Amino acid sequence: MHTEHDWITTPLTADLLRGALDVERTEHGLLPHRLPARARTQNTDAQLAMAEAQPSGIRVAFRTAATAVELDTLRTKRDYTGFPPRPDGLYDLLVDGVPAGQAAGTGGNVLTVDLATWEGEVTTGPVGTIRFTGLPARDKDVEIWLPHNETTELVALRTDAPVAPAPDRGRRVWLHHGSSISHGSDAASPTAIWPAIAALRGGVELTNLGLGGSAMLDPFTARAMRDSPADLISVKIGINIVNQDAMRLRTFGPAVHGFLDTIRDGHPDTPLLLVSPIHCAIHEDTPGPTAPDHDELGNGRLVFSAMGDPAETSTGKLTLTVIREELSRIVRQRAADDPNLHYLDGLALYGAKDAAALPLPDHVHPDATTHRHIGDRFHELAFTQTGAFADGG
Repeated sequence: MHTEHDWITTPLTADLLRGALDVERTEHGLLPHRLPARARTQNTDAQLAMAEAQPSGIRVAFRTAATAVELDTLRTKRDYTGFPPRPDGLYDLLVDGVPAGQAAGTGGNVLTVDLATWEGEVTTGPVGTIRFTGLPARDKDVEIWLPHNETTELVALRTDAPVAPAPDRGRRVWLHHGSSISHGSDAASPTAIWPAIAALRGGVELTNLGLGGSAMLDPFTARAMRDSPADLISVKIGINIVNQDAMRLRTFGPAVHGFLDTIRDGHPDTPLLLVSPIHCAIHEDTPGPTAPDHDELGNGRLVFSAMGDPAETSTGKLTLTVIREELSRIVRQRAADDPNLHYLDGLALYGAKDAAALPLPDHVHPDATTHRHIGDRFHELAFTQTGAFADGG
C-alpha cells in the first residue's frame, strides 16, 4: 500500500454494493452472490455455483470526495490445462457515470480446469490490491465494477476521504437473466459485457443474472427474479438448453410458461421481455449437446462443435430455430392477457449477416467487438422509441 495518503478504511457492507442479490461473510471479507442463499442450497451443479459467485454486473458504489481509492480483494481466476493463462480480470472505474480508469487484478487463487474431464484444481494465492488515484477533488458518485469472470471476495476499502453509500438517483432497475453470453463470455471488461453496455446507455441500474452455462429455466432462478426489485425484466433463453441437450420440445414449452408464471407472481405488470437466442451456426438446425473439438484442443484452440443429428428434431430435440419459434408462439399466446409481455428475436441482435462480419471465435461465444454490437443493438431495440423498455413503456 502507498503511504502518501491519509487512508480511511470503510467497512465493506451490502449497502456499498449494487447488482448483488446476496452477500456472504467469509474468513476474508464479503463475497457477493448473484443468487440468494435459498437458491444456492437447491443447486447441485458446480458450473452454476461458480457462475453465480462471479460478480458480473456487480459494482462497489459510493459517494465521496476522495482523490485516491484502494480495494483489497481475493480473486479466484480460471485457467485451462494446456492453454496460456487467461487475462487477469479487470476492474472498471466510473465517476459520475463516466469511465475514469481501469485496473487489473493481482494475487489470488487460480482454478485450473482440464477441458477433457472438466475437473479442476485450485492453487491458492494472496490478497491483491487495485488502486485508483487522481480522482477529482469534489463530491462525486464512484462505481468500481468488479471482474465479470472472476470470483471476487472483497477484503478492504480504503480512501483518502470519507465515503457513504451511493444515493438512489431514481434510475429504473433492469433485472436480466441469460447464459454465458449475458454473463460476459469473452468481453473486454466488466462494463463491456453487452448487458452493461445497454444499461449504461439506457441510464438504468443493472442486476445481471447472466449465468454462464446455466440459463436452464431453473425454478429457483425464477423465484429469485420474482423476489428481486425490478422495474424492467428480461429473460434470454435457449442456447444453454440446446448445448446441454437438456430438454425436449414437450418439456421446454411448459418450463418457459412456469418460469414466466413465477416471475409474474412477484411482478404482475412489470415490462417483461423474452429474448430468443442470437445466431449460432452450429446449432441453428442441429441439436446438442455441444462439446469441445478435441482435434482443436490438441492444437491449443478451444472451439465447440454440435454433436446432435438434425434428423432428431422430429423426435422433439431442440435447435435454436425450434426454440425461437416456440418462444415467439408462447409470447403471442400469453400477450392476449399480458400486454406488458414482449418478444425480441435474438437474430435482430446478432443474425447471420452479423455472423459473417463478426464470427464467433469458438463458434458459441461473442468476442469483445460483438458484445459492443449486441449491447448497442439491444439498447436501440429495447430502450428507444417503442421498445419494451422505453421510458413510459
